[in-house]
Amino acid sequence: MSPRTRLWLVAVGGAGLAALLVAACLALPAFGGDRHPYGDRAVQESLAHRTANTIASVNFDQRAYDTLGEVSILFAAVLGCVVLLRQTRDEHRAAPEPAEVAPPVRRYALLVLPVALLTGLYVVAHGQLSPGGGFQGGVVAATALHLLYLGADYRALERVRPVGLYEVGDAVAVCAYLVTGVAALLGGTAFLANTLLPHGTFNTLSSGGTVPLLNAAVGMEVACAVVVLLARFLDQAVEIEEESGT
Repeated sequence: MSPRTRLWLVAVGGAGLAALLVAACLALPAFGGDRHPYGDRAVQESLAHRTANTIASVNFDQRAYDTLGEVSILFAAVLGCVVLLRQTRDEHRAAPEPAEVAPPVRRYALLVLPVALLTGLYVVAHGQLSPGGGFQGGVVAATALHLLYLGADYRALERVRPVGLYEVGDAVAVCAYLVTGVAALLGGTAFLANTLLPHGTFNTLSSGGTVPLLNAAVGMEVACAVVVLLARFLDQAVEIEEESGT
């Protein structure tokens, strides 16, 4: 295929996509109006399944299959970084030298670390009830651990961050999400359908059916993925050096 032909194909496809997007936008409800068909349906389904956070209901119930795609993208991205940033034959590991940390920075980091970690876990645990959820809470919990790197040194971080365990945790979390979906199929319903567990009492931790389970799986996957990702980048910046020492 010639470059000119490819250019024409891209132009025709782009024009068709633009036409569809314009047609879709013209059919949207007016901005600021009182007609919100999708929002109304999402809220109704959220309340029907005892999920106080409508966004969590959309992510882990009404469109849980889409969330599986997002989790898979993150998993694949971290896997790609692990492969690309692995230690090569012309590199070696050098023990990092402890750096001087200002006392105010040390005190602040060590004081905030447990608070940030608990905040991340709280956001994950209450994802079906309040703003936040597995994605947000997982990032907060993962980055909280790295305050130890700022407040102490790299060796202290390594002691609480065995990368191999976090890699296993990342894979187990993705599998847990899939197993929940398969369990729904075995129960005679659709994949990831919220029918396995009782929906519980509205606005309690046990409400939402499978929403808390999927939310926790995503929180674990995101936290482990971020820890592994940062570990590989930090290894390259702190430990791994070329054989020549440059």
